[in-house]
Amino acid sequence: MPPSETLQSFRPFDGALLWEGPASGEADVFAAVARARKAQPGWALLPLDARLAIVRAFKAVVEAEAEPFARLIAQETGKPFWEARTEVASVAAKVEISITAHAERTGTREQPLKADPAGAQQALRHKPHGVLAVLGPYNFPAHLPNGHIVPALIAGNALVFKPSEQTPATGAFMAELWARAGLPAGVLEVVQGAAATGRALAAADTDGLLFTGSAPTGGALARQFADRPDRILALEMGGNNPLVVWNLDPEHLEQAAAIIVQSAFFSAGQRCTCARRLIVRAGAEDTLLDSVLALADRLVIDQPFADPAPFMGPVIDNRAADRLLAGADAMGGKTIRPLLRLHDGLPFLTPGIVDVTGLAVPDEELFGPFLQIVRVGDFETAIAAANATRFGLSAALLGGDRALYDRFWAGSRAGVVNWNRPTNGAASNAPFGGVGLSGNHRPSAYYAADYCAWPVASVEADAPFLSLPHGVR
Repeated sequence: MPPSETLQSFRPFDGALLWEGPASGEADVFAAVARARKAQPGWALLPLDARLAIVRAFKAVVEAEAEPFARLIAQETGKPFWEARTEVASVAAKVEISITAHAERTGTREQPLKADPAGAQQALRHKPHGVLAVLGPYNFPAHLPNGHIVPALIAGNALVFKPSEQTPATGAFMAELWARAGLPAGVLEVVQGAAATGRALAAADTDGLLFTGSAPTGGALARQFADRPDRILALEMGGNNPLVVWNLDPEHLEQAAAIIVQSAFFSAGQRCTCARRLIVRAGAEDTLLDSVLALADRLVIDQPFADPAPFMGPVIDNRAADRLLAGADAMGGKTIRPLLRLHDGLPFLTPGIVDVTGLAVPDEELFGPFLQIVRVGDFETAIAAANATRFGLSAALLGGDRALYDRFWAGSRAGVVNWNRPTNGAASNAPFGGVGLSGNHRPSAYYAADYCAWPVASVEADAPFLSLPHGVR
């Protein structure tokens, strides 16, 4: 992408231009990496308390700018204003969580070496990788890249951050807040652009890349990094997530329906943990499905600042809406609620629900408000159906007792497994990641500290001391 090309961001709910700026070409990307490379040693040499002071200052700036920050996120993504506020709160909360995680998972450990006559000690310390690239997604354009940025900075890394080309304004604004917090120049560089900019950054002279996004892009990055085992690669990707309902107590029917609707349609279905497949017992599901449909039909779909506040807004843009509509048509099955575009030329979609029982459907992540229903005869078949995917991010069980949940937990192939709770909305103070096409065993959130620094084991003594025990005349 030539540096003279202009990148633009449009509000998905009305098509208005929100932001524009120059896209970064390859030379711009390489220059940003060079600036980060130059700044990183000084940042890493700062005492940890000095780095933490700047990170905490960032938290304070985020809290001070919470309303304009949330308003920008809502405008750029189309998500409801109330939901954008929760995203900003998560950005601020990530700071103390990351500080605790750094101390717990990558802190210094020193202890005397047992039975050593010289009084040597064992030490475990951690070093930053150096310069890390961060590729951010559009669905949580602040919270998810921030989940890489904060722990990486605490560890002493410098960063080159490329926001999603669909949410460049949010990425630029967040970088401005870091500068206001006192982060030294060069420690966090921002490059803007689409796929070509991302490819240039992945090929640049960094020490690793932290990615949140789709499985196809993550797979391409894994292939690109295959012959570079010296570079860390953390992949957080999508899911084709199952929600199993079994032995549900009738008195919990309405709550279960709410959990299903939130799991499937929260954030207009644009969460990697959203439920894509609802697996139910054949012959025992009609009352539940009636409640789900009644609630789904009541959902308010509107622009972010509407009154009353909407449950969900549009998907990110018209191309995403078109892909979803085409994917729903290709799915086949019995349509229970059609996935429909509410307004010509705008990406507002109604929740779609289709029964695909007995069909061989594509194992793809349809990243929007679309739910497939699968009816099965027994619980073992339900677990098998839940695991019938190349992905493995989240899974949940509604109903049953502890013994049934234990069977579900043991049999589930997913990194997030819940009981009587939605599939989405994982806690930031727990690890977050999946298996299969959902990740490469580098869970983020609380475990992000693990991939932001590397361990160094040492044995240390004040003076040389050793006697050879065997084989010396």
